[in-house]
Amino acid sequence: MSRTEQRNPHSATIDRMSSLELLHLINAEDRQVPIAVAGVLPELADAVELAVAALAAGHRVHYVGAGTSGRIAVLDAAELIPTFGLEPGRVVAHIAGGTRALTNPSEAAEDDEDAGEAVVADVAAGDVVVGVTASGRTPYVRAALIVARARGARTVLVSANPASPIAPLVDVHIAPDTGPEVLTGSTRMKAGTAQKLVLNAFSTATMVRLGRTYSNLMTDMLASNAKLRDRQLRILAEATGADPEQCREALLEAGGDAKVAVVTLIAGASAEEAERALAASGGHVHRALRLLDELPAPG
Repeated sequence: MSRTEQRNPHSATIDRMSSLELLHLINAEDRQVPIAVAGVLPELADAVELAVAALAAGHRVHYVGAGTSGRIAVLDAAELIPTFGLEPGRVVAHIAGGTRALTNPSEAAEDDEDAGEAVVADVAAGDVVVGVTASGRTPYVRAALIVARARGARTVLVSANPASPIAPLVDVHIAPDTGPEVLTGSTRMKAGTAQKLVLNAFSTATMVRLGRTYSNLMTDMLASNAKLRDRQLRILAEATGADPEQCREALLEAGGDAKVAVVTLIAGASAEEAERALAASGGHVHRALRLLDELPAPG
C-alpha cells in the first residue's frame, strides 16, 4: 500500500476537533511538504536537465496525469505560455478523461490504458514525457510512459510513492515522501501540494535555464492586457535603469519584444543588432550582451 493511502495517526480524531484545531492540524501536516520536496532536488535537477536538452533541440515536453495530478499538470503547462512567452505546443499536458475532466471528475478514466497509450502516439525520440501520479501506479500514466519510452522519449515520474511500481520504467523518479494524508487517501492535499511545488520548480528552472528571463525578471512574458503592458515597462526599467519614456520607445523599436529592448537599452545597440546577438546566444540576454561587448568598435 502506498504511504499516501495509510491512515495518519495524528488525525484519527478529526471528526471531534473544533474548526481551529482541525486547521492547525492540516497546517502542521502541510509544513512537511516543502521538506519532502527538498529531499528530492537532485532527481528534480536531473529532470530539468532532460527538459532543457529536449526543448533546446526543438523537441517537446509532455505531462501525463489523472485526477488532481492531471489538473495540476494542465495548469502548470498552460501558465508557461503567458509567463515565459513559450510557444504553444512545446510543453503540453494530457489529462485522463480529456479537458472535460478539468471541471468534472472522471476517476474511471485513470484506469484507461488505451487512452494513456493514445495521448503519446505522436511522441518522438528526443521528447520528454513526465508522468504525474500521487499513488505511483495509475494505469493511464503507466501505459503512456511505457509507450513513450518505446518511442525513444526520455521519461520522468513524479509521484508521492518512493516504492512506485512504475519507477523501474522511467529514467528519473521524483518522489517526495509526504506520508499519510490528514484525510486518508485524499491525495489532493499534501501529495497534490508536493506535485504543484515540483512541477512549478521543474518548469520555472527549465525556462530560466533556456534564457527565458533576465536576472529574475520575466522578459519573455506575453503583455496581452493593460496590466501586463504596464508590468512589461516596469520590468524594462528594473532591468536597465532607463526611465519609462525611454523604455516605451525602446519597446516600440523592438516591435514589442521586451528582451530585445533590454539589450538595446543596456548595450546601446540597435534593435537589429540586439536581435542578431540574441539569436546567436540562444536567447540568453547575458550572452547577447557579452557578444555585443566583444564586437570591434565601428570605424
